[in-house]
Amino acid sequence: MASPAAASPARRLASIFSSTKPRARPPKPSPEPAQAPKAPAGQAGTKPDERRESRNLNKILKVIFRERDPDKLVSRFIAESTASERFRDKHRVYEVAVARLASFGRHDAIAAIIDSQKPFIEASNVGFAARLVRLCGRASMPSHAAAIFHGLPPKHKSVMTFNALLAAYVDASDFDALATAFQQIPASHPTIVPTVYSYNILISALCQKPELSAALDVITLMEKRGVSPDIISFNILLNGFYNNDSFDDAKKVWEMMKERNVEPDEKSYNAKLRGLVSQGRVEDAVALIERMQKEGPKPDSVSYNELIRGYCKEGRLNEAKKVYDDLVKNECAPNRGTFHTLVPHLVEAGELDRALSCCHEIFSRKCKVQCSLLQGVVTALIAASRMENARKIVHLGRTNYYPRKGLRMPPHTRKDEGLKMPQPAGEDNDVEAENDSEDSVSYEDGYEEEEESKNAQ
Repeated sequence: MASPAAASPARRLASIFSSTKPRARPPKPSPEPAQAPKAPAGQAGTKPDERRESRNLNKILKVIFRERDPDKLVSRFIAESTASERFRDKHRVYEVAVARLASFGRHDAIAAIIDSQKPFIEASNVGFAARLVRLCGRASMPSHAAAIFHGLPPKHKSVMTFNALLAAYVDASDFDALATAFQQIPASHPTIVPTVYSYNILISALCQKPELSAALDVITLMEKRGVSPDIISFNILLNGFYNNDSFDDAKKVWEMMKERNVEPDEKSYNAKLRGLVSQGRVEDAVALIERMQKEGPKPDSVSYNELIRGYCKEGRLNEAKKVYDDLVKNECAPNRGTFHTLVPHLVEAGELDRALSCCHEIFSRKCKVQCSLLQGVVTALIAASRMENARKIVHLGRTNYYPRKGLRMPPHTRKDEGLKMPQPAGEDNDVEAENDSEDSVSYEDGYEEEEESKNAQ
């Protein structure tokens, strides 16, 4: 049980969770890593029946992934998840189904899917229960997440499901409920002791509030309760302060890291780069990258993406292109963030050959970008009467599984409105791309959940 000295800061932190709206959408912790199915003991391979079952399951999953009718999706999902334990082990199909239904605004359908899984919680591991809680958060259904948590059998009321509930509240931006849960659940369940991952979720939530300095108090609270903050804790703070132009508070974080002998990593510096670029201090960002190249840690793709963003904001496209060209030379590689930053500026500047080259690079690297990025290049190529180049991009999009409704040849017309192809409403063609975020907020690593999952088995 927490001491009175520790409880006082906790109460003060709870009061900070007012109903004030957050400044920005908080970073999402990454989903739990999928676990490969284990072969039975003493059996090296799989039997023909098992291979047949696996093929049948893959066919079922493809049908569900492609289903666009919400009611049919729910019906198929419930039927298959009820019939097959192997289906219930597939994390991805749960995420896609919930994301698609959320895009249609069908919270009733999401609730039906989640509730249909309740009979399997008792016999499943704690990771399955945590997954259901998190899915409710991603669908902005925090009260449903809480109901699932409180209805869990005692063996599943663990720090892992507690963290899943906290993360669900962050996903849904329900910070008041998070504060209450952080106070009350450990107090009523002595076996649930908040970990560094729990506190990192709390820090992340506080960084979305107007009074950002309160997030610093969590470090003191952690240490009073015997929990040591890690590099992720400090990187969340750095991102929060730099994203809100609070450079003075960010300086305090660097000092705290030095006092505790916590070595900053490339994500720590990327947070500062992001802040410098946001303030238009591109030359300072260049100097910081040069320092990283000499003293370490080495800049990564996100570091260079920030520099590209800074140059593009100032209209210095030639410098941005040079950074892009130097990525490989610097032992990095362009990623989704690189292309989303650079390609629209190339199209706007009329540098279609370079934009076309980037599209081919996207496909050769199997880098999943938003359809709207590729469609913008296609539309510009058609406007320049480069039909064959445009058809080639659409064809490559087909072979790389981009949906037809999101990437296609516009109608033949000279009118501007005929060349504009907006993203179709309700089409979740970027679900795959969401996992390729290069936001570099270290809180997303989710390593603690993985360790808890191992310990819970």
